[in-house]
Amino acid sequence: MSDSEVLQIDIKKVIASKNPRLAKMLPGFVMTYIKRVLHQDEINAFLVQAKNRHNYDFVKAILELFSIQYKVHGIENIPQKGRFIFASNHPQGAIDSMCFIDAVHEHMGECRFVVNDVLLALKNFYPIFLPVNHFGSQNKENAQIFDEAFRSNMQILYYPAGFVSRKIKGKIQDIEWKKSFINLAIKYERDIVPVFIDTQNSNFFYRLSQIRTFLGIKANIEMFYLADEMYKQKGRTIHLYFGTPISYTSLTKEKTYAEWANEIRNIVYCLKS
Repeated sequence: MSDSEVLQIDIKKVIASKNPRLAKMLPGFVMTYIKRVLHQDEINAFLVQAKNRHNYDFVKAILELFSIQYKVHGIENIPQKGRFIFASNHPQGAIDSMCFIDAVHEHMGECRFVVNDVLLALKNFYPIFLPVNHFGSQNKENAQIFDEAFRSNMQILYYPAGFVSRKIKGKIQDIEWKKSFINLAIKYERDIVPVFIDTQNSNFFYRLSQIRTFLGIKANIEMFYLADEMYKQKGRTIHLYFGTPISYTSLTKEKTYAEWANEIRNIVYCLKS
């Protein structure tokens, strides 16, 4: 891949394409601040540097860039042979995902990660990312890719919350878990492995989220700072706790899918203890 073919972030062009008037009105110092918070130059330099690293090797490149170590606990709970959905909390935004992918791949082999389809623009992750459209209907091609992956022997990684954890009632935790992973486990006859990833973002991120919520602002403005939060993770050791698989046959009609999702969420938050 030549340098000219490498994805490069240009936030000024992105804003101009979405709102040309706003792009013209933004003062230079504001644009400079946006670029700095998004770490545009650093990320673009990394994308060029790692242009020839792909799929699981690209994941390792990111872990190397941020000098991230991780430790796995309870992996012995998981049979080597089996088709699982690994359901985890989502505490950070990016680094947690890289550790999650690398750990499951190292111990269980080929895996796919269910993500928002906009992330498919990051070609280096191909074919790890499994696209899902959170804002509309799934196109036919992506729906087929999704179905084939779930029917295969590959492991599936899943964030049931669909959003990065926030501070709720004084504790850093996911919002309510969506029930879709329960439906998928039953449909594709996959047992569920609960996973707890032990890391967090900065206090600034959680305070901003709380202030935004208090003011009644619906836009998740704290998400704008996730790239900056990623860089704050440098040098950390992250712990991943794997629980005992939960058989899809145990997800009976005595509880609703939403109740099962909440029960497994509770199991996840007890894994560390």
